[in-house]
Amino acid sequence: METVEVRGLGKKYPSFELRDVSFAIKAGKITGFIGRNGAGKTTTIKAMLNLIHPDRGEVDYFSLPLIGNETEIKQRIGYSTGTLNWYPRKKIRDIAAIVRRFYSTWDDGLYRKYLEMFSLDEGKTPLELSEGMKVKVNLMLALSHRAQALILDEPTSGLDPFSRNELLDLFEQLKKEGTAVFFSTHIISDIERCADQIVYISKGRIVAALEKAEFAARLSEAGETLEDTMLRLERGDLNA
Repeated sequence: METVEVRGLGKKYPSFELRDVSFAIKAGKITGFIGRNGAGKTTTIKAMLNLIHPDRGEVDYFSLPLIGNETEIKQRIGYSTGTLNWYPRKKIRDIAAIVRRFYSTWDDGLYRKYLEMFSLDEGKTPLELSEGMKVKVNLMLALSHRAQALILDEPTSGLDPFSRNELLDLFEQLKKEGTAVFFSTHIISDIERCADQIVYISKGRIVAALEKAEFAARLSEAGETLEDTMLRLERGDLNA
């Protein structure tokens, strides 16, 4: 089942253009979004959430168009960036109290579960946290209202290897529960470990949106890792 469907997204800036971006995200699947810096990953994610207004294209969630159903849809999805950059002097418990007001499905039991899982002290403020712990706060807030789809922009940014491993294990558990997980990353080994599907963007256009095994069969050469394949394609072999 397609939880999210992106069709023909386009956005033009003076020095960059997102061109005809199309792909689908499925329930119970982990989709990795890869591409080098400046390829269009964050622009795509912001357009998917109506945080920027695309020049053209459509995004559907749960078979509903985002435009006209944004409030309902955003009750059912979770979004997180790699850093926490709001309310820097408020305690985590106070930030959570503000966020909970926006979600009818907020679950205090889940909130407490992720506080413990991520070893977070809700009496601290973001200013007192490391970059990795700020990432965990963002994720906890995104997960505590039982989101059916997670849209995550560099969620493993700043995390140590142990914390990254914990997070990937969590993605696997959420997948088993039927959640659609979509995350961008530069850490290709994370994609190789847990992704079911790969969406690869380069210079503002989608190069491939395939199941991981099909991606390797179509684009990888003998003996290549996923990272090897991406590096070769970025060096100019994008018609492979």
